[in-house]
Amino acid sequence: MNLIRATGTIGGLTMVSRIAGFVRDMLLARILGPGMAADSFFVAFQLPNIFRRLFAEGAFAAAFVPLFSRKLGKDGELVEAERFSSEVVSVFVPVLILFVALFEIAMPAIIWLMASGFQEVPGKFELTIALARITFPYLFLISMVALLAAILNSMSRFAAGASFPILLNLVLIAALLIGDDASILIGDYVRGPDGEDIVVAYFLAGGVALGGVVQLLWLWFWTKRSGFKLRLRRPRLTKDVRELGVIILPAAFGAGVYQISQLVQLFFATQLPSGSVSHLNFADRLNQLPLGVIGIALGTAILPALSRHIGADDKAEADRVQSNAIELAMLLTFPAAAALMICAPAFVNAFFLGGQFDAEDARITSNVLTALVAGLPAYVLIKVLTPAFFSRKDTRTPVYAAAIVLIFFITFNALLIDRLGIVGIASATAIGAWLNVAILYTILWKRGYYRLDTGLIRRLFSQLLATGAMAALLLYLVPPLSDWFGGSVIERVVSIAALVSAGMLVYFGAAALTGAIDRSKIALLLKRKATS
Repeated sequence: MNLIRATGTIGGLTMVSRIAGFVRDMLLARILGPGMAADSFFVAFQLPNIFRRLFAEGAFAAAFVPLFSRKLGKDGELVEAERFSSEVVSVFVPVLILFVALFEIAMPAIIWLMASGFQEVPGKFELTIALARITFPYLFLISMVALLAAILNSMSRFAAGASFPILLNLVLIAALLIGDDASILIGDYVRGPDGEDIVVAYFLAGGVALGGVVQLLWLWFWTKRSGFKLRLRRPRLTKDVRELGVIILPAAFGAGVYQISQLVQLFFATQLPSGSVSHLNFADRLNQLPLGVIGIALGTAILPALSRHIGADDKAEADRVQSNAIELAMLLTFPAAAALMICAPAFVNAFFLGGQFDAEDARITSNVLTALVAGLPAYVLIKVLTPAFFSRKDTRTPVYAAAIVLIFFITFNALLIDRLGIVGIASATAIGAWLNVAILYTILWKRGYYRLDTGLIRRLFSQLLATGAMAALLLYLVPPLSDWFGGSVIERVVSIAALVSAGMLVYFGAAALTGAIDRSKIALLLKRKATS
């Protein structure tokens, strides 16, 4: 597998998905704005997504992919892999159905644990419960999607697995537009001053469930087309299923620690003034663009490769894959983080300002974004370093790192949230991510799993120098263009395009001069055919 080519496939499709999600949130900011309805929807949408990342894309993928890769025949034979996957899905489906049903019943208590602060706003707590009950079945649908995506990724068919998020965003965009039109007709019949916004929120919640159905149908089609046969049988705890469960449990606990930190973040945000959850979400949308394209793409691409090389006891090749992933990740992440920090007000104004999203909302969101992206390189490195443990069936070690970070995060917020507000939550997230990276790399280094080589360290330093040159240019360009960022559509497009193009030109020019770019890897990137 060509790492750069695989990352390019995943990253390119993830970029399309992130752009679609970006358009979705731009519309949401203008139609709803940071307020009661938007806050309630974001919490309701976050709930199934937290458990999705915990079970489906976190612990399950980390445990399933290495075991599935071992079942694949050397000549592409699928018999054992199909048997294993069918046994897994036969247990997976009833467990998911039961889990979703229990949460539907217990939803009032769950929302109270997540967002008790919403009770201070009349109707907000009840609205969040209603929306969450509509969105939560998405967990079952997206978990099945994640299973199919893991199968396709293990077979090096990355395109289908990377494209399905696009479908959800398209469905939600349609739900926003249809809901906005419908709110004019029926908004007056919904009690409260935010009647029209509440109608839109209900349409969005329904769009989440419908989007899950569309995603499942998409992945099922591509799995069938690949020739892979998946059958639903009577649930049986076979030897392979038990082995998967043994690996999943510590991985779920480790991922659970991280997801608990997300719940803690959400809990603290709901204790702040109305709109804080929305401000954090809009800032994170900008942060997630490079994180999804770079970090998630690389993490997805390298896990099967690392599993194969480590399984074959080929440490040199495993180290090469890991180093290439770190180098490529930081080559793109360093400038992205610097640009987002310096240009936070420019990006927020250009993309979100207008309609129900006013200048004060833009100011708060910009401050949150600046604090959040300080940890962007760390967020990406976590995605790149974690597969080094998962590929060795070591799902416990990341638990310890995540637990330490969680303790720090809770302590930081408990002590400083009243003083720093929503910016404090973003700052704690960034600092915690760097702490996580330090712990993970230290353990890799001490165990002899992986160490940065001198050449990679030199190129990373050169990347930082190139980032500094770009940052200096952006600091010079932002002030004279400030009036354009909130101007007409043409002015916004021209000003952002000027910043992005000038920044890229200086960064990659400086990177070439300082040796930050390994030309042999660029040559691989330009090759049309993948090489082993």
